[in-house]
Amino acid sequence: MEAAKVSKRDVSAVYAVDLSQRPVPQGDAAREKAALLQLARRMHDAPAEMLPRFVELAMELTGGISAGISLLEETEPSPVFRWHHLKGILSPFNGATTPRDFSPCGITLDRSAPTLTIHPERVYDWIPPGLFLPEVLLVPLYIGRTEPLGTLWIVADRIEHFHCGHAATMQELAGFIGIALKMVRSEQELQQALEQQELLTREMGHRLKNLFTIVDGMVRISARSTDNKDDLVALLSGRLRALAAAHSLVRPSFSDAQGAASSLAELLSIVIEPHEPPAIAGKRRLSIGGPPVLCSGKSVNGLALVFHELATNAAKYGALCNDTGRVDVVWQIDDDDLGITWSEDGGTQIPSPTAPKGFGSTLVEATVIRQFGGTLSYDWRPTGLSVNIVVPLSRLVR
Repeated sequence: MEAAKVSKRDVSAVYAVDLSQRPVPQGDAAREKAALLQLARRMHDAPAEMLPRFVELAMELTGGISAGISLLEETEPSPVFRWHHLKGILSPFNGATTPRDFSPCGITLDRSAPTLTIHPERVYDWIPPGLFLPEVLLVPLYIGRTEPLGTLWIVADRIEHFHCGHAATMQELAGFIGIALKMVRSEQELQQALEQQELLTREMGHRLKNLFTIVDGMVRISARSTDNKDDLVALLSGRLRALAAAHSLVRPSFSDAQGAASSLAELLSIVIEPHEPPAIAGKRRLSIGGPPVLCSGKSVNGLALVFHELATNAAKYGALCNDTGRVDVVWQIDDDDLGITWSEDGGTQIPSPTAPKGFGSTLVEATVIRQFGGTLSYDWRPTGLSVNIVVPLSRLVR
């Protein structure tokens, strides 16, 4: 029977029984309590292992022919119940799903009370053909009193099998199942937190190793290119500040040696803007702009050092060393490449350099060409230096 053709009367008919009207036969309440308490004591050590035993106990205490737990999952496009720990005639359907809004489980959660359904296979078309389900007793499962988890259900082989005594006992059992499920969830969350902490520790160790390698190289090369300790301190101090600024952008990602992606615009703002002189007549002298580009934690440090060197040279010798010059940094994406143009205007005219390359120039070239597999070109214009950098986008995100 298709869900769209099922009338409200058809659905209501399978829930028309009032359990309180059925007589409760003489039972062994002490035995039932003892069985529940025995499982409760064992639940502390292995709650996940007790869930199948709770289902078996539900069958034993009610005389059912099948039982299981249906847990609610918030899936798209609509939530479903998934069957777990099935016992008896329905055990082959372990792991199957049923709709949240068209099922006895959904009605049980909506009512927030034990529910009895008679021959649900006559109404719900998702029940496999050939199944004969005279009665199904369902009780809701909760964490605490508010968070719905799903239902515990038991199938009987005849009509008028279940009574309110069964419902009361299953409600007690459902309380233990809810506690066990909460304990299982807490264990899973703790395990995930421990795994994430381990990955974070490994990631931070990898980052520190990379930073020490970079700093060691800077100290060695800078020492060879300076004449006294004051120049060495000044040279290293700026580069270390650039590294620190870049490192502040690298957020934990819980993955090997990779930080969460950072915006290129954010990186340039943090690294370059400290070099900008005070604005004149309210006009800023440094601008950046381009489409959104994300850079991996591994590439952030290299980019920070490159643009720190360019900004430092502009402030010492180029467009930012006087009151009139300005710097524009723009970038664009061309197929699989990122092109960045550093353009100075209005600064001191600098002839094309003929002296040997210093550490800064060597660092920029090595980073762009060796680390990123890109190209680098300088244009010493009369109006100011222009630097064109092209790198593959794939090298920035890995």
